[in-house]
Amino acid sequence: MKRQFTAVYKKSGKWYLGWVEEVPGVNTQGKTLKETKENLKEALLLILETNRLVNKRQTVKGKTIREPVSIIFK
Repeated sequence: MKRQFTAVYKKSGKWYLGWVEEVPGVNTQGKTLKETKENLKEALLLILETNRLVNKRQTVKGKTIREPVSIIFK
């Protein structure tokens, strides 16, 4: 499944900072923009995987509805 998010990068001194607008807590830094982009992808994957695991453990079969949801930004 492919999803698209908005990555934001900012140079701060000798470092690059990066974060994902749509997912709080997904942020990183790197010495180069390339390193920061790679780190950010890894951080996003880890957060999404962790959130999915935590949610699956907290749900009870038969009492929880899970379904995809789509929205269109204007």
